Amino acid sequence: MTEPQPAPQPVLSSPSPSASPSLSPLRRRAVWSWIGFDFAAQPFFTVVLTFVFGPYFVAHLAEDPARGQSAWALAAGATGLLVALASPVLGQRTDRRGPVKPMLATLALVQVASCATLWFAAPGSPLLPVAVAVVLAGVAAELSVVLNDTLLPSLVPRASLGLVSNIAWGTGYVGGILALVVTLGLLAAEPASGLTLLGLPPLFGLDATSFEGARAAGPLAALWYLAFVWPMFLFVPDRARRPPVAQTGEAPTFWRTLRGDLAQHPRLARFILARMLYQDGINALLVLGGAFAAASFGWSTTESGVFGLLLAVAATIGCLAAAFLDRRFGPRPVVVAGLVLLVLATVGIVSTTPDSTLFGALRFAPSEAAGLFATPAERAFLLYGVLIGIAFGPVQASSRSALAMAVPVADAARWFGLYSLAGRATGFLAPLLVAGATAFAALWVEPATATRWGMSVIVLFFVLGLALLPRLPRSA
Repeated sequence: MTEPQPAPQPVLSSPSPSASPSLSPLRRRAVWSWIGFDFAAQPFFTVVLTFVFGPYFVAHLAEDPARGQSAWALAAGATGLLVALASPVLGQRTDRRGPVKPMLATLALVQVASCATLWFAAPGSPLLPVAVAVVLAGVAAELSVVLNDTLLPSLVPRASLGLVSNIAWGTGYVGGILALVVTLGLLAAEPASGLTLLGLPPLFGLDATSFEGARAAGPLAALWYLAFVWPMFLFVPDRARRPPVAQTGEAPTFWRTLRGDLAQHPRLARFILARMLYQDGINALLVLGGAFAAASFGWSTTESGVFGLLLAVAATIGCLAAAFLDRRFGPRPVVVAGLVLLVLATVGIVSTTPDSTLFGALRFAPSEAAGLFATPAERAFLLYGVLIGIAFGPVQASSRSALAMAVPVADAARWFGLYSLAGRATGFLAPLLVAGATAFAALWVEPATATRWGMSVIVLFFVLGLALLPRLPRSA
């Protein structure tokens, strides 16, 4: 017996203008608790993957930066492949059962335990066990995001989806900023001085010479998640349990979506394909960007962390501005503008060397200045980084709101599973291409040049995604 089919629902259609954006106090508390999930989750991506532990892995745990970037990129590729395989299956099972919080709790345990083990990644430790822990934490974190996203369509009117999605993304960056401040100001000290960015001895007597401050990023992300994720579990309504359906002769829900629904809705299929490409570029840029900066300029943990702090501030501002732009103009203009900025800024960072930028069009006089970002090349790199920060949050948040606006609420998990697959199906491809291009280039040029050649691959994913992006509906 086959599962009864729901009534046809419009896909990629505009929300009703009559939808009221007003919320009751209880629903408002649920919305802010849902937004709080991003605040709890973002420090893992900020302090572990991108700006503190990742640069430490590349610059100090590995034997040399080129080998470290290749190993870190392989770990990112493995994470993307596993998320791509698991997310549609997870969406299928969730739509059949209904509730998502039990699986969210299981994934939280995996994420917290894996992050905690990163404390033991001392210099000289084998790379493989550390990479496995990073992969497990990354898979759990990404799948948790998929499940949390499925709760959004039922929380607010469709006209407010872009507003809430961008505010949540910006709130997440606030969490990342605060976690970076704690790490750089209180935990991670410079080996030369033994003091943190605030001029203080590190808390708990952390040893700067063995990079205990950078290694503490893992346990910090674990504790942060535990401390701030609980309102989502307590106040956000879970999806209702759905009655069991007969399995005999039933076509798999995910494959029915892939073969049937996408064939009936070519604009949505094209949107998902475009998102698959540009999200892969964003993932690779976020995971590898901090490590690339550290390898290019020999930045310490403090400098890498301050760079991440500036990007997080820029991302917060970008998301808050995009929240209102998305509501006024719809998600597509926000996504297009963000992708254009990402193309320009990524070209900028890969073209920057210690003595020039824009592929030598702008050259810098030799500088002996000391201190944070003292050279002109580093300041140019910071400018490109700020542009990246302004762009990548709104691109992801408005893509999420576009999908939430487009799909039936009852089948949201299935569609967000497919959406995550689109963001991860080639998630291993960009990091693997970066790793391969870096390793190949290292055979012919010095490691610093090889890392730039490898990172330039990311530009192709933004350009292709922008070219394929269809015209999306305008928000009401």
